[in-house]
Amino acid sequence: MKIDRRQFFKVMAAGGAVAVGASPVQARPCKTLPPDAIGILYDANLCIGCKACEVACKVANDMPMSGDGAIDQAYGVQDAWDGDDDLNGRTMNKIKAYVAEGSRTDLDDPDACFIKRSCMHCIDPDCVSACPVSALTKDPFTGIVSYNPDACIGCRYCQLACPFNIPKFQYDKTFPQIVKCQLCAPRIAEGEIPACCDACPTGASLFGRVEDLRAEGHRRLAMQPGERVEFPLNQLGGKTRAAEAQKYHPHLYGETESGGTQYLMVAGVPFEQLGMPPVGDESRARLSETLQHSLYKGMVAPGLLLGGLVYAAYQHTKEDREDQEDRQNRPEQEHGDD
Repeated sequence: MKIDRRQFFKVMAAGGAVAVGASPVQARPCKTLPPDAIGILYDANLCIGCKACEVACKVANDMPMSGDGAIDQAYGVQDAWDGDDDLNGRTMNKIKAYVAEGSRTDLDDPDACFIKRSCMHCIDPDCVSACPVSALTKDPFTGIVSYNPDACIGCRYCQLACPFNIPKFQYDKTFPQIVKCQLCAPRIAEGEIPACCDACPTGASLFGRVEDLRAEGHRRLAMQPGERVEFPLNQLGGKTRAAEAQKYHPHLYGETESGGTQYLMVAGVPFEQLGMPPVGDESRARLSETLQHSLYKGMVAPGLLLGGLVYAAYQHTKEDREDQEDRQNRPEQEHGDD
């Protein structure tokens, strides 16, 4: 008797149940923000869509621009540089323009707003948890989520795991890599700040300690529209400029999303209108990482599953073996009768 497809999946389910039962799974505690973690606060109300940050990011990371050296301009978008609809294998930082109902064709609309897409540098990153070879790691001091191309095997699990759809793959390369913002870690190691913050002329991209950025974000949410206030430029504790406060949507995006992120955002409209996903307040890495470590610890669970499959195959072929033995013995019995 041969094992059919339905029977195979029954055995797989049974083996999986045995494996899970052999390793009780409980989600690990949430990871916490390092005391000196650094990050960025992006203020959509201050952003003018100049894309100086995008150009600076490409220069700092040796990323390609368009053929004439400029950022591509999307069809139908006037007075604002706008390229592809999302991040890609050539861009770590993307400024997008949105107006009411998701349209991006009339920037004179009073509801027009920009948004900056980049790696969120999650406190408990799903991408790090999903990577089977530790090509993605989180610095225990700065909290920066870094990528090591020499360790990457190109499985792209990080792309599937990220709730913000950030990591991108270089499909057009012979030896492709994952592309994502690494917060200009080499610049920070030399005492500089991320290129996008350094290039921003309005203070829309602000660098600093995450705890201080959170406080700054809440300060802005409490501002009254029309009041004259000081906004830090480039980094907290540095130069400032006076500007008129605009109305803010009462939410600091990234403070709790996916367990918290080190890239925070404030805006004048709900973030769903700016294309930001409404993710929950807990990181999925808590459970997925625990499942992986529980199931594969000591290879006990895979061994049990493999043993179950071997046993099932043995049982289902037992009848065939007995029939074959009968056929082999039958001629001898018939010869003895003669």
